[in-house]
Amino acid sequence: MKLYNANFSPNALRVRAVALELGIDLEIIEVDIRAGDNRSDEFLAMNPNGKVPVLVDGDFVIWESRAINSYLASNKPERGLYPDDPKARATVDQWLYWQTIHLGPAMQKLSFERFLKAKFGMGDADKSVIDAEVKNVDQFLAVLEIGLAGKDWIAGNLSVADFSLASTFMYRAQSDISLDDLPNVAAWIERVEARASWKAAFAPVLALFGD
Repeated sequence: MKLYNANFSPNALRVRAVALELGIDLEIIEVDIRAGDNRSDEFLAMNPNGKVPVLVDGDFVIWESRAINSYLASNKPERGLYPDDPKARATVDQWLYWQTIHLGPAMQKLSFERFLKAKFGMGDADKSVIDAEVKNVDQFLAVLEIGLAGKDWIAGNLSVADFSLASTFMYRAQSDISLDDLPNVAAWIERVEARASWKAAFAPVLALFGD
């Protein structure tokens, strides 16, 4: 399998982590977004959105990181990262969709304004955006704190939902996102980040940006 990847992308990070957790070898093909490689005819033929990640498995091409992870996990059902039981799977899907619609966009906008914008020379931070997204992040992290009460993992057992949610925290330190008042979230992200799969997936990010 080939993964078209960008190391700074939370979406690509979650796919690398799940593949490593499952023991699936991926050929990583780095896409230079700033050089416009994602707008080439070749790339757009795979994903007309012009975004990473993209997974190619023989003649099968799939984009959208959560769909990729569900596909990878379905190829290793014995690992249970995307459970077969309808209720268990619905719970995983619930948190995947919630991360997609709520927590993910808020965290990414805040990280962009507080860290990535300056890192990539894209202008000054927009205080109005920061103020709005701080409120959103606080609201959504409170929901996650409740969801993790009494649990090690968001859906009960380790699942693709944990990796999707955790990738959202990729730039939390650089973005000044505190978990001091969120003990369940803090303990959970520590568990995720302690996994060998996560450490290996995150290594290219450290190479780019440091701690």
